[in-house]
Amino acid sequence: MISLKALIVALALAFSAIIHAEKKPNVLFIFADDQCYETIGQLGITDIETPNLDRMMKGGTSFTRAYNMGSWSGAVCVASRHMLNTGRFIWRAEQASKKAEDERAAGRFWSENMKGAGYKTYMTGKWHVRASAEKCFDVTRNVRGGMPNQTPAGYNRPLPGKPDPWSPYDPKFEGFWKGGKHWSEIVAEDAVFFLDEAKKHADQNPFFAYVAFNAPHDPRQAPKKFIDKYPLSRIKVPSNFLPMYPYKDKIRCPHSLRDEKLAPMPRTEHAIKVNRQEYYAIITHMDVQIGLILDALEKSGMADETYVFFSADHGLGVGHHGLLGKQNLYEHSTRVPFVVQGPGIPKGKQVEAPIYLQDVMATSLALAGVEKPKHVEFNDILPLARGESKKSPYKEIYGAYLDAQRSITVKDVKLIAYPDVPIIRVYDLKKDPDEMKDLASTPKGKDVIGKLFPKLLKLQKKMGDKLDLEKSFPDWTKN
Repeated sequence: MISLKALIVALALAFSAIIHAEKKPNVLFIFADDQCYETIGQLGITDIETPNLDRMMKGGTSFTRAYNMGSWSGAVCVASRHMLNTGRFIWRAEQASKKAEDERAAGRFWSENMKGAGYKTYMTGKWHVRASAEKCFDVTRNVRGGMPNQTPAGYNRPLPGKPDPWSPYDPKFEGFWKGGKHWSEIVAEDAVFFLDEAKKHADQNPFFAYVAFNAPHDPRQAPKKFIDKYPLSRIKVPSNFLPMYPYKDKIRCPHSLRDEKLAPMPRTEHAIKVNRQEYYAIITHMDVQIGLILDALEKSGMADETYVFFSADHGLGVGHHGLLGKQNLYEHSTRVPFVVQGPGIPKGKQVEAPIYLQDVMATSLALAGVEKPKHVEFNDILPLARGESKKSPYKEIYGAYLDAQRSITVKDVKLIAYPDVPIIRVYDLKKDPDEMKDLASTPKGKDVIGKLFPKLLKLQKKMGDKLDLEKSFPDWTKN
């Protein structure tokens, strides 16, 4: 006959096994601002130093075609982050953004879904969502606005033959230096603090940490040693550099647009080199901070039960096509890095299937064992990340900016429509990844338009997009 003591031990072991089996993984989401997909050294596209993002790529799976849909305003960050946190596609996210606090209170925000699944939630850095971060998360530190303050001297520079009035490492210009310590360093410190706190309740609650850098958004500031890593002789001007984009005004990217007036018009190669120098430097500086976070996770002992996601809210032009900002639908502005590592995720793998960066929300809910809420339109991409599937959940990738630009991408073919010009542009992304050769007037291009334009009209209806493209392009509507 089994003794009472042995029975108690057996029951305790069985209960422990059940608890362990049901334990949910932690989710660490690291988010950059304005980081173009090409700016990870491991990809070999750009001469940039990102050893810790390289480390993530080597230790996990990367999605090389992760997209942001675009924006209903010049502040693309706002649209991207509302899509991310509400789970809705662009135009329904716009409506949700107008009542964001009500959405949060109703439990329809990402953080609220994670809380409901038993997670302790943490947030630091850039928020830019029309709901209280302090109410969205259990613990918040140093919640920031849309961008560090820019000074007049930081615009329209550098001018030919004149001294540069601004410096990326002089604290007097504040910006990322406001408060005495670079904001990226503060985000890293906060993340390390979160990990220390999460470890204290690891047996009771998994954690969800939303760690959002303002970098590499302008003003693109970094310590001098990071600027010195990138002498102008090392910087290459983009192959698709233009002194001026021909349709900039009619696609709502005039020089007066805040992002676009950072450098003089027409663009000079020197000005673009300086802007890219500062862009690479602040990314490399942020990469160091990401390394500190990854090191802290390893040290905490929680790495084996944590999924780490890295992405950015959208890309950036910084000289591509004569554009500096993200208010356009070229790949440099809509595509972002997207890396995931964690249990069951293959190491060193790259996935070409297109996704949206906002799929990270639905993916984390799947990890948390939460059935996808009806309002969430983005998708769980774990089957792709784990290598269980090669098929994207999206047949087409949609793009929109205000009522001035629309795009559709199917496989390697992309159509961009400018209704106010009006003109349609067509690119073969496989043969022409820098989108330099517009095929619209060629037989191949006309064939593409004939096939993709009707698909774009159908996709508009699916998205709740009310822009009447048929009015601007009646000839293609007839087809």
